[in-house]
Amino acid sequence: MEIIEVLRRPWPWYVAGPLIGLTVPALLLLGNKSFGISSSLRHICAAVIPANISFFKYDWKKGIWNLFFVAGITIGGFIASFYLANPAEMVIAEATQQTLSGFGLTNFSGLMPAEIFGASNIFSLKGIIFLVFGGFLVGFGTRYAGGCTSGHAITGLATLQWPSLVATVSFFIGGLVCTHWILPFLLTLTL
Repeated sequence: MEIIEVLRRPWPWYVAGPLIGLTVPALLLLGNKSFGISSSLRHICAAVIPANISFFKYDWKKGIWNLFFVAGITIGGFIASFYLANPAEMVIAEATQQTLSGFGLTNFSGLMPAEIFGASNIFSLKGIIFLVFGGFLVGFGTRYAGGCTSGHAITGLATLQWPSLVATVSFFIGGLVCTHWILPFLLTLTL
C-alpha cells in the first residue's frame, strides 16, 4: 500500500488520538510550551491592531511560536483537504440522517449542512444566528473559560489542571444541552 493511500484514509482513534496527545509532552519538552490554539487570536490582535487596549499590551512576540504552530495547522488542513482528501463518500449514521431530515436538513454531502452553512445563508437570519452569534459565543466562551477545548481538554487535563477538568465537563454538558434543546429550537425557528 502506498503512503498516499494511507494518508488519504481516515486514521483510527488509536493512532490519531495518541499522536494528538503526544503533542503536549513534545511541546513541553522541546520548549516548555502549552498546547493551545485560542491564544493565537490574542497574539494576532496585539500584533496588528494599533489600539490602546490594556488586554493587548504585552510582548506578543514571546508567543510567536504559537502563530507558527497555528499556521502549520492551517497549511496542513489545506494540504489534507485539497491533496489528500478521502475519496470515499461521507458516511453518516441512518438514525442521524433521519433526525436531521426531521429538521429540514437533507444535504449530507459535506462535513457541515449546506442548508445552514452555505454561502447563500451568510446574510440571512440563519447566517446571523449560526455564524455571527454562534461565532461570538465561541469566542466569548473561549475567553471566559481561559482557553478553548483543545487547551483545556488536551493540555489542561494532561497536566492535571483542576479548572480544565471543570471546563471540559462544562463543554460536554453545554454540547448536550445545545444538541438536544437549543439546536432543535433554532432549526425549527430558521428552517
